[in-house]
Parts: sequence; C-alpha cells; structure tokens
Amino acid sequence: MPEVRIADHAMRWTARGEGVPLVAVHSSGMSSRQWRKLETELAPGLRLVAPDLLGYGESSPWPVAERFHFVLDQLAIERVIEAQGEPVHLVGHSYGGFLALLVALHHPGRVRSVSVFEPVSFGVLRSMGDAEALASLPSRGDDEPWPDAPEQLEAWLEGFVDYWNGTGGWRAQSEPLREAFRRAGIKMVGEVRTLGVDTTPLAAYRTLSVPVSLLGGERSTLAAKRVLAALASAIPDAVRVEIPGAGHMGPLTHASEVNAAILANVARAAK
Repeated sequence: MPEVRIADHAMRWTARGEGVPLVAVHSSGMSSRQWRKLETELAPGLRLVAPDLLGYGESSPWPVAERFHFVLDQLAIERVIEAQGEPVHLVGHSYGGFLALLVALHHPGRVRSVSVFEPVSFGVLRSMGDAEALASLPSRGDDEPWPDAPEQLEAWLEGFVDYWNGTGGWRAQSEPLREAFRRAGIKMVGEVRTLGVDTTPLAAYRTLSVPVSLLGGERSTLAAKRVLAALASAIPDAVRVEIPGAGHMGPLTHASEVNAAILANVARAAK
C-alpha cells in the first residue's frame, strides 16, 4: 500500500480505477472505507484515491501521549496529491472537507474541483463574528483539559457523536463501531480542539477559482448550515446542494444522492 510520511507518522491510501485521480478524504472517526459506494459509482475515466487520515485505518496509529494538530493531516494530504503526478478532484466530508478546502487554498494549481459535505471550516464563523453559531458548537477551543482518562474520553466521544447525530447517537452505534471510535479517540480530540482555534477567514475562500460543490443535509446543525451559506456567498464558482432528509452523515446515509452531486461537479469541472 502506498504511503507518505509526516515525521514519524505514515498516511496510506488505496487507489481504484483508471484515469484522473479523485482524492476523497473521510470524516473524523471514520476511515477511507466510507467511500466504498462512491467507488462503485465512479464515472469512467476517474480513479478513486482514498487515504486513511493519520490515526485511522491502515495509517499509523496516533500515539496517545502526542498532541495532534490538523496541519499534520493537511501536510500529508498535500503529499498524497503530489504523488498522483497530476491535478486532482478533491472530495471531503466534515473534517475531511475542511482539509480539502485548505489544500485547495494553498495549492490551487493541483486541484481541478472541490466537492465537500458540511466542511467544519469554523474559522469563517469567527471572521464573520457569528456568535450564535459559534456558541452552538460543543467545543470552542483548546482551553479545556484533554480527556486523557478512559472514562473522560468515553464521555467526550458520546458528546461528539450526539452533537452530529442527535441525542442517543452514541448509544445507538454498534459496539464494534464504538470501539473503533475509542481507538482513534485521542486523535479525534486533537482534530476538534485545533479546529476550535482555526482562524482561516471567509475572505481567503474568495480566492478559490475551481468549481466547488457545497453539500449539506436538510437536517444539519446550525453551525454547519451557517458555514455552507457563508462559503456559498464567497466562493466565485460555487454551487450549493442540500440533500433532502439527510443529516451530517449524509455521505453514508444518503450516499447515492451525495455521490451524484459529487460526480456532477467533477463533470462540470471537466467542461
């Protein structure tokens, strides 16, 4: 399995199909396996490149004692794109969508299009002074103690999953899925805490010059909807797509509808 390295950490990925690379970045707590249905629905001439973020899947486990910052995943994704040898279509969900947008901002010449489902780009809310949306977030920075003890981490994970999936979401998960969350838990804490101090302003996203599809669910959170609305107002070549009946996990619960919108944006970029 191919890999890139960031210091002592390895990010690995799988590639399926032939043609122009479409790099799909998964959300917090998941892995590259969340894109299996997208793989089956790819248009001819596309190759799905699905990395496991650091700490997930086939990539290096994240050391419990090491604090994480999202820039490490960003750097690794940039190197995955470099390894493709040509510009890519970028896809991302939630945290993966935030990373996809950051990479597109920093390396516009390497990106053909961007399709993101509810990117957690909360820096735009800070730049707009949207106090209502910021107050609705379960974590607003890195000033709280890290939940190092197992029972603290369990409570943190329950709060995280319930925020995005509704009350009872954590307890409704299967035990194998909860155990996967626990294994990646301290890495997830680092993702959320450092997102809490992201200050990428809305003005930065006005520099994006590729076709961008901004996807979200009808049953999304307030903060997610505010981020999408702000990005739609700022990005010159953006389209806003709302998936009826979907929540934050739309790429899994409404995969066919989400994948169709992603592939429509890829086709728009090809024209």
